[in-house]
Amino acid sequence: MTKETVTAGGAIFGKMKALGIEYVFTNSGTDFPPIIEGLIEANQKGIDLPTPITVPHEMVAVGMAHGYYQISGKIQAVMLHTNVGLSNGATGVINASCDHIPMLLMSGRTPVMEKDRFGARTVPIGWGQEMYDQTALVREVAKWEYELKFPEQISDLFDRGWAISNSTPKGPIYMSLPREVLCEQTPPDGLDQPSIMAPVIAAPDRASLARAAELLAGAKNPLIISQRGAGTQEGFDALSDFVTDWALPLNHYWANQISIPLDHPMQTGWAPEALLAEADVVLVINSLAPWFPDKVTLRDDVKVIQMGPDPLFTGTPVRNFKADVTVVGETADTIFALAEAMKDLPRDEAALDERRKKIAAISKARQGMVFEEARKGERGPMTKEWVSLCLGQAIRASGKKASVYHELGCPLEPLNLNQHQGYFQEPHSGGLGWGVPAAIGAQLADRDRLVFATVGDGSYMFANPTVCHQVLEALELPLIILVLNNEEWGAVRHSVQVLYKGGLAAKSNEVPLTSLKPSPDFTQTASASRAYTETVTTGSELPAALERAIKVATEEKRQVLFNIAIEPTAVH
Repeated sequence: MTKETVTAGGAIFGKMKALGIEYVFTNSGTDFPPIIEGLIEANQKGIDLPTPITVPHEMVAVGMAHGYYQISGKIQAVMLHTNVGLSNGATGVINASCDHIPMLLMSGRTPVMEKDRFGARTVPIGWGQEMYDQTALVREVAKWEYELKFPEQISDLFDRGWAISNSTPKGPIYMSLPREVLCEQTPPDGLDQPSIMAPVIAAPDRASLARAAELLAGAKNPLIISQRGAGTQEGFDALSDFVTDWALPLNHYWANQISIPLDHPMQTGWAPEALLAEADVVLVINSLAPWFPDKVTLRDDVKVIQMGPDPLFTGTPVRNFKADVTVVGETADTIFALAEAMKDLPRDEAALDERRKKIAAISKARQGMVFEEARKGERGPMTKEWVSLCLGQAIRASGKKASVYHELGCPLEPLNLNQHQGYFQEPHSGGLGWGVPAAIGAQLADRDRLVFATVGDGSYMFANPTVCHQVLEALELPLIILVLNNEEWGAVRHSVQVLYKGGLAAKSNEVPLTSLKPSPDFTQTASASRAYTETVTTGSELPAALERAIKVATEEKRQVLFNIAIEPTAVH
């Protein structure tokens, strides 16, 4: 008996659902007719499908998949069109790769055939969009890539891509989908089944783990630097207990996630230089650049433990931080393993207690200094630090689980956040336009969560804001966007001042190539999609304004945008 077939363009959606994918963030093009026709056919045949979401810009689509994974822990899919769609999304893929975000990324491929085959070229762009090597646009940042040759390959290839993407270290994979192949029929074998391949989850070898435990337990002046969080809620809790138990100071240098609560007595802030200079053992947890080499001189006898999914960050051509011991594994798993390995090692309780008190005093002094500095922005032109302090207080007053997505917006320390998944900063790849789209994905993953996107005015413009607000309205998502508007590329200005200390830029009121004046009225962009908007210019007005924003988001379930006027300041 002949098995019923299905159009390949729809079959890939059924397979993705079987792999646990809930959403496919799409931006369609002329390569999509077999996908659209196939989707309708698959739906009529009762095939279980993920929800396709139309996203009118590719960067936003990729950013949404990024943020969705960060909150849900579940890989999602992005489908773009040919080379131009892929090129628009490439910056987002660079971000996902840098952040170790698993993702099934697909784009169509211009038809190869000019005629005499179903699916052949029908419009002039079929010639204009063809490339010798379309995959080159993302090859360096994809863990695996392939071009679909035959429709019968769909189940096997998606199984392989899914397993590789979810393997340690996680990251995006890419498949190109020629239109002629998508137009063909394929048998249903395997399309409704989960992957036949399990992801590879790395774990530390016993010798490296034992050596790391021995070094850390015997350290007189240890230090932990952690940039990318603790992996899971359980890892967050375990690390919080571990640093207390062993009196280990933890520094969030240039962190894009928090690893322990910011009010934890072993949390020493953002600046590690003083503690690094004294440290005899440094544990680096999943940190791409754990310190500024030109600002730090390590002890000659220091031992450095690099720990994480990819401790040497093998995708980075030049990264030569010391690594006396490497411990590989998913972050939470390695935290559990290290704590267990140290459990029965000898301890000097008196020395630990003394160090615990010393670190707590450093932590308290640092926090007091940060808060005192932030409060200076309450009057007159606001500072980013003041906005950050007010936002953190508003989140705690709300009593709700919350996440702050920061892209050159609210700096970390004044937020004083204490929740796992409470903070996500832009990836260190620096692909601007990430913050608002990722926050949209996070809000989609958890509609009851308070989600804030705090972005600079330049970052907001990079995010394709009209698209972002359209998607928020279409999906009825109550995201709160705070645009910290200083009318300039603050990051660029700050970078010049750091490199040329005391140079001309540091003494100039106007710095070339950084001005964004006159600033658009961003509230009008958001109002076009029926957002609740306000412009806030006075620091004393901000706390009450944030209360209103939270009330609108939680009670009216409506998106919010605040255009907040701040003075130009150094970027954190």
